[in-house]
Amino acid sequence: MALEISKSFVVKASPEAAWNFLTDPVRVARCLPGAAITNQVDERTHAGTITVKVGPVAATYKGTMQFERLDPQARTAEIVATGQDMRGKGGADMRMTSTLIERATGETEVTITSQVNVMGILAQLGRGMIQDVSDQMFGTFVAAARAELEKPDAPVSAATSNAPGNVTLADRVNPEYWRYSFGIERQFPGDFLVEVSYLGQRGRHLPILE
Repeated sequence: MALEISKSFVVKASPEAAWNFLTDPVRVARCLPGAAITNQVDERTHAGTITVKVGPVAATYKGTMQFERLDPQARTAEIVATGQDMRGKGGADMRMTSTLIERATGETEVTITSQVNVMGILAQLGRGMIQDVSDQMFGTFVAAARAELEKPDAPVSAATSNAPGNVTLADRVNPEYWRYSFGIERQFPGDFLVEVSYLGQRGRHLPILE
C-alpha cells in the first residue's frame, strides 16, 4: 500500500540550527517514538530500527536510511529508507524530502514530504489507521524537535532571573517520554498462530503544538 504524507511545522531556531538537526540521524531518532540508530554504515548511511503500532498490531522494522541528496544552499535533504519486519511479516520503504525556509529572524518553517510503501501485516489494517498513527507520531516528533532546538543558549544572569515575572532555568521542566510493550504468541495445530501485543506510551511536560 502506497501513500504520501506531507507535513509542515515552524520552529524558533535559525535555518542553520534546524539543518544541522535534521541531517543528524541520531538526534532525529531521539525525537521519533520507537526509533533508534544502531550503527553508521558509511558517511551517508545509517542502520537502525523503528517500532510502529497501528491499532492492535505492533511491528518492529530493521533496515537502513541513506541521505541520497544534501543541498545546504537550498536547504533541502532527500532520504531513502528501507526496512523489513523483524518477524518476517512484511516490510516498508520510504523516500522523504525535507525543505527549510526562513520565515523570520530565528524562525524556520520545516516541510517534510514522504512517499511511503507499506507491505505485509500493517498494510492489511488500512490507509486510515496508518494515517492516524502517522499524525500522532509526527505530533510527538515536532514537540520533541522543538524542545531540542529551542533550548536556551546561555544561562540567565542573576539580575534577569530574579526579576518579577521572569522564568528562570530552574523553572524549566524537560520533556519526558516513556514507551513500553509486551507480546504473547501461541502456536496451535494447523499452522494457526494467535498473537496478542500491547504497546503503551506516556509523556510528561511535553510542549504544546500551536
